[in-house]
Formats: sequence, C-alpha cells, structure tokens
Amino acid sequence: MDKGSLASALGSASVFGQSQFAFTRGNAFEARVKADGGAELLRLVHDGLDRGAEPPAEATVHLPDLSATGPEGRAARTSLALREATGAAGAWTLLDHPMLALEVAGSPAFLEPDAVVVHPDGSWTVVEIKSFPMLDGSADPAKVGAAARQAAVYVLALERVAARLDPAPRVRHRVLLVCPKDFSNLPTASAVDVRKQRAVTGRQLARLTRVEEIADALPEGVCFSPEQSAEELAAAVEAVPATYAPECLSACELAFHCRARSREAGAVTCLGRPVRAELGGLSTVEDVLAAARGEAGDPDDPAVAALRRAAGLRAEALAAAGGVTGCH
Repeated sequence: MDKGSLASALGSASVFGQSQFAFTRGNAFEARVKADGGAELLRLVHDGLDRGAEPPAEATVHLPDLSATGPEGRAARTSLALREATGAAGAWTLLDHPMLALEVAGSPAFLEPDAVVVHPDGSWTVVEIKSFPMLDGSADPAKVGAAARQAAVYVLALERVAARLDPAPRVRHRVLLVCPKDFSNLPTASAVDVRKQRAVTGRQLARLTRVEEIADALPEGVCFSPEQSAEELAAAVEAVPATYAPECLSACELAFHCRARSREAGAVTCLGRPVRAELGGLSTVEDVLAAARGEAGDPDDPAVAALRRAAGLRAEALAAAGGVTGCH
C-alpha cells in the first residue's frame, strides 16, 4: 500500500521525507560526483579503499547501461552487469543507480544504491552519496550511522547476488561515504565499516513475521484502500498491531496516526523505548502513576520500587521548597 496516501486519507498526513531544497541540493551534488564518467567517484574509491589497484585514470573503466523495464527487469540487468564486470579482470566498473532485490518478510523489496563499484580484483563496493558535510574529516555521527544502516541493507542485497555466482565474488564490508567537504561543494570520502549494521539487519530480517502470516491473521475482507471512509480505514489499520515510538516519526508515514492512538491509550511507548524498557510490566501512564502513588504494583518489582522512591523524593523536595518560599 501507499502509506503516504493512507495517512492523508486518515487525516494524519505527515511531512515525512526530504525537503525540496535538500532533494535538489543532493541531486546536484551527486551529479557533480558522477560527472565525467564517474572519474572523481572512482578516484575516491581508489584512494579510500583500494590503493593497491591500478588507478582508474590508467585502467579500463566500464559504465554498463542498466536500463530495463520495471524493477524486476532492472534487477536482472544489474545482476548480469555485475557478473560481466566480475569476469573483466583488471578493469574498474561503475554501476550508476543499480537495482537490487532483497526478500523482506517473504516479499521482494527493490533497492537502489547510489552506486556500486566493481574493483579490478572482482570485489564489490557500495557507495553512498550524501549532501550533509564532512567538517575537518568527520560528519554528524547520527547521520553517518543512518547512512551506515542504509548501506548495510545494500551490502546484504549484494551478497544475495554474489551467492548466485560461481565462484562468489567478495562483497566488501567497508562502504564509501561521499559527502561535501567542509562548506564547499567539493566531494570528499570516508570508508565506513558496516559489519555491525549488516549483522543486526540480517538478524532483524530473519525474525520478521512473513507477510502471508500477517495477512492470515487479519479479519476477513479488511481493506486499506484510501477510497474508503476515514472510519473504515482506521478500523482496518487498527487490525494490524503496531507499537508507536518517537523514532517512528523519522521512518514511517503513519507515525502521526499511531502517535495519536498511542496517546489516547496512554501507552508509555510515547515517551520512548528506553523509558518503556525501564518500566518493565507497566505499560500505561495510568499504571505508572498508580504504582508511584502506592495504589498498585508489586513493591518487590524494581520498577515499582524506583517509582515510589522517586515520588517520595519529589514530595520531599516540594515540601522543602514550600517551607522556604511559603508556597503550598
């Protein structure tokens, strides 16, 4: 389904996604990095990841055409181009916006990295091009972490392609992150090891409930068409369990809708996953307040004991403040 259209039909449209300015700036920077047949991009890959190989300026460079009909056709064309490039020993190959397929919960998901480079030794590298700057050789850790998690998914998808070849080429776990240098529009790059992110993503994908299992658990006739009334859509969405957390705001178009539902239910997940983890079996704000007041909860529960201790300290502080200021 188109979750953006679904959110709008529910009356909870979000501003999820890049601004038009950031999108335009990012496209302009990517075009500059890939200009002249990717000469600058390949130089960055050589300098950052493969100094022992022949420099791209002195070697044969291939730029295969990846155009095809539909995502399935583009994914098949990308697989063929990777196979051909791996067999072209001694040459560099730049795949501009290849299409990769990765099974997610039993259904194919199509992914489009900014670029994939095949080295002269036949190994493969994922390249991520971002428009946030690298200042004095380092970038915002949160943004680098997000880029690393994104690149790790591409690495997993590439490994699936490599596994179908004999012999299987090596997919490098150090990806190249290309960003503007300082406050200019000149590209610079840094190698990022994504082995940890790749392992975490692999475990998460393996634990996902398959789509058909989710569909089998839905009520008969449930439909998510935006053409339905808001009430019918809300009932359909409620049929699929969801646990809102503030992190959803940066990753899901339905986050505003789920946040409203979570607040109505008084769920503590509205306060963030770390808070939820600290509260143990207390799942609602009402339960937390009752436990803090001593009206409910097991006194031997560490979370309940901590809440009552905190409530006692708060009462003491308020009493002390009232004694000094004369306020009640």
